[in-house]
Amino acid sequence: MARTGRPKAELILSDAERAALEGWVRRRSTPQAWALRCRIILACATGASNKDVAAQLGSTPHAVGRWRKRFVEHRIAGLGDLPRPGGPRTVTDEQVAAVVKRTLESAPKNATYWSTRTMAKEMGLSQSTVSRIWRAFGLQPHRTETFKLSTDPYFLDKVHDVVGLYLDPPERALVFCVDEKSQIQALDRFQPVLPMMPGVPQRLTYDFVRAGTTTLFAALEVATGKVIGSLHRRHRAEEFKKFLIKLDQEISADLDVHLVLDNYATHKTPAIKTWLVAHPRFHLHFTPTGSSWLNLVERWFAELTNKQIRRGVHKSVQALEKGIRTWIAAWNTDSKPYVWTKTADEILERLASYLNRIPNSED
Repeated sequence: MARTGRPKAELILSDAERAALEGWVRRRSTPQAWALRCRIILACATGASNKDVAAQLGSTPHAVGRWRKRFVEHRIAGLGDLPRPGGPRTVTDEQVAAVVKRTLESAPKNATYWSTRTMAKEMGLSQSTVSRIWRAFGLQPHRTETFKLSTDPYFLDKVHDVVGLYLDPPERALVFCVDEKSQIQALDRFQPVLPMMPGVPQRLTYDFVRAGTTTLFAALEVATGKVIGSLHRRHRAEEFKKFLIKLDQEISADLDVHLVLDNYATHKTPAIKTWLVAHPRFHLHFTPTGSSWLNLVERWFAELTNKQIRRGVHKSVQALEKGIRTWIAAWNTDSKPYVWTKTADEILERLASYLNRIPNSED
């Protein structure tokens, strides 16, 4: 059958154009409208019709045809929005570039970051103009994010080891994530808690009386989400050994036990190593240094903190421990596992892409 419709201009991408478009698609900070235009061009470059590309990307054939035509005529520059009717621009491209450069490469004399007001005063522009420029380029000088990179020389091996346990646990074995939540404080408010009322949240005094501390040793079963917990007043290898003995007693003797835990010195003392030799069914898998995010029990500790400890009122350590035991028992009656989804290779690829964005200190 003869082909109908107007012929479409052939769309061929250079290596540089393809790399730029794919980079914008992958980058999370790319505006969705721009990312969609990039996806349209990449799909059109495969030879697909406008109708097929529209169905694939949830767009319309008319929109696909428009962006195809503009790219063929103007290349990547054609994907930008065309000038709209209105008054002439009062801010030049050079001024915009100067604001962006000053924001990225310097700081004011009396502060650690620029505000819209200080930048406007510095550049001789209005505050609203600086604000619009920052929004257009995704600049937020007032915000910071923290990070920590592991320096463990065996980081790659440990990530593969731990994630492998999560995604493909060994047969006739149980996998537990183990850690300690130390120095849990029993706090009593100076004044009674005022209950929630319509239009009024629950109110607590900001100051409190400390009644003492306790330490929770916890083992989260990866398959079921159930937790085995043990409370102790101190946090030593002796208490950790008692916790291992409790695990040994509560876990069926015909199953191997794989424990995912951190590099805390308490887990590696001679007494612990001797106990492990005498109990060969226990296998320890250590997370990389500075990588507690790899241990699923940390997520469970967050649940415990948010739902039991943070807003709880405990007049004694005994009351605190009773509340924790009750909460664990309630959790185990309706436990749900945390499902790990990313493979070790996906984690390492994400980490590598993050490291590539960090400037080299030697440059």
